[in-house]
Amino acid sequence: MRYSIYQMDVIPGDPAANRGKVAAWLERAVKLEQPDIVVLPEMWTTGYTLPELPDYADNDGEPTSSFLCNLAKKYEVNIIGGSFANRKEGKIYNSSIAIDRSGMAIYRYDKIHLVPMLDEPKYLTGGENHAEVFELDGVKMGLIICYDLRFPELMRKLALDGAQVVHVVAEWPTARKEHWRVLQLARAIENQMFIVSSNSIGAYNGVEYAGTSMVIDPWGTVQAEGDGLTEQTISSSISLDITKKVRADVPVFSCRVPKFY
Repeated sequence: MRYSIYQMDVIPGDPAANRGKVAAWLERAVKLEQPDIVVLPEMWTTGYTLPELPDYADNDGEPTSSFLCNLAKKYEVNIIGGSFANRKEGKIYNSSIAIDRSGMAIYRYDKIHLVPMLDEPKYLTGGENHAEVFELDGVKMGLIICYDLRFPELMRKLALDGAQVVHVVAEWPTARKEHWRVLQLARAIENQMFIVSSNSIGAYNGVEYAGTSMVIDPWGTVQAEGDGLTEQTISSSISLDITKKVRADVPVFSCRVPKFY
């Protein structure tokens, strides 16, 4: 299974321009890399223009959902659609979407954990549904958003539900770059799964973003990694046989004793 990850320099407050960037990038990535799955970062339509989100947010997932579904169908590629500001019933959520090759949205998720350091709770509403496992090309997967990475219970539940790959879409700041990297490694190792992340680069309102998008295997080996400064494509192929081998060699899940936790 081959991945192409867009480590994107998001244009703040300009959804139309960002959709143009994604469309152009995806056309290039499909032509050059022939990926099975592409991954976008968090809040790629607007950036963290939180006070202005009422002016820029989608309404019930539109137009972003249709835009990505059309691209998936056109290029016959699975899309992990990063996340975007999304107004539902008068509230704005940080919403994500997974789309299969036929252009069908098969999974939607609203970010559960909001970041107090970036004032998210002032402007956004936390998701009210569990993160769940979904399938692309027959592989069980999960999807979380940025700050969710700090909560191991969330990732462990996805692992227990059978996820072999979890995608982390983010706009993680440089100020906590080492946390970003170490937490991804920890989640991959402790859950014996692939972690595939897309983080943005650039800066807005005094906050710099860390890039360092990654593909980490279930043993904790970094298969691919972006830099911290450049808009770029990170590509890697993953073999799910690694997951089976690691889980057999170090049988963490069969050694769990939940009644003592």
